[in-house]
Amino acid sequence: MESSPAGRFASTALMLGNLVTGCSVLAPAGMLPELSAGLGISIHAAGLLITFGAVTLCIGSPLTAWLTSRIDRRTLLTATLAVLALGNLASAFASDYTSLLIIRLVMLGVGALYTPQAAGTAALIVPAEKRGSTIAYIFLGWSLAAAVGLPLITFIASRYGWRAAYGEIGVLGCISFLLLLLRLPAGLKGAPVDLKTWVEVGRNTTILLLLAVTMLQMSGQFVVFTFMGPLLGKLTGAGPDAIGTVFALYGICGFLGVVIATRIVDSWGPYRTSLLFTCLLLTGIAGWALGAGTLAFMTAGVAVWGLGFASTNSMQQVRLVAAAPPLASATVALNTSVLYVGQAVGSAIGGVLFARELLHTLGFAAVGFVMLALILVVLTRPRRAAATA
Repeated sequence: MESSPAGRFASTALMLGNLVTGCSVLAPAGMLPELSAGLGISIHAAGLLITFGAVTLCIGSPLTAWLTSRIDRRTLLTATLAVLALGNLASAFASDYTSLLIIRLVMLGVGALYTPQAAGTAALIVPAEKRGSTIAYIFLGWSLAAAVGLPLITFIASRYGWRAAYGEIGVLGCISFLLLLLRLPAGLKGAPVDLKTWVEVGRNTTILLLLAVTMLQMSGQFVVFTFMGPLLGKLTGAGPDAIGTVFALYGICGFLGVVIATRIVDSWGPYRTSLLFTCLLLTGIAGWALGAGTLAFMTAGVAVWGLGFASTNSMQQVRLVAAAPPLASATVALNTSVLYVGQAVGSAIGGVLFARELLHTLGFAAVGFVMLALILVVLTRPRRAAATA
């Protein structure tokens, strides 16, 4: 349990693993121009590293959850981090676009395990009453990936090249691997995931609606997020440092959003907390769309958007666990899977619009997706005890 000497900092070790996972998934977004120039490809083609990676992740997440559900959590999670670390180090030495893509797909095929299994492991190391806030805390790693990881990736890639940026993530992965190996207790095993589990998930309307919310929220964000750097450059003339600053603001606000969500979720309830941050998400992306062309307005939109980007997904995880605790291993894995479906859909749509120079249209397409997500959040309002459900 979390109070034992070995497990005292287990939640923090799990959170740092999410930081590595987040950096591994998001890295190309922070260095699209450098990848384009260094590999002799278009910005759109570089963006496909995110699209194809997301497709691999969305297939891999439920599949690996099923195949590995009986494996000790420490063995599974440390092995996953080892693959992420080695994959990023190998990426630093990729000779061309094709080899970089292959390394990325293999790395993320295994990396798909980490986020859902980390959330599921949280349920095994803390009491039930602390589960919601602990899951939200573990997802701070994704916020830090945007707050610290992406600006650093942009900074390093613009000065030392994209290979150095991948090397940075690889070293971070090695450190995180060691921390998890030292801090996560051995002998943790989740409930086995079998065919019956997936059937029960498919029959639960609330779970299916919550999964749709995740997909729509993520699709809307990744229409713009995948190409945020190049969009800022084309629409406002922003350079690498200004773009890195916007990424940092996005991540810092994401970090603050998760901290606030973690503090209020136990008293407000997951539904009301989710509703609040989805509204912030919509407000921020609408601000980006309406302010496109003016750096100050776009940056303000990103700040508000940032408050909602990680906290909304944290609340989705909490709501899914609460909706059907016995199905948590499967639903958290599926939520991560549809999150990556959203990334694939959003980045693909954004890529098509970007390639056609429809730069202003990207923001409004994103607004449409998030508006639909907000409608579904309202439809999932608990029928009884709305304030606590």
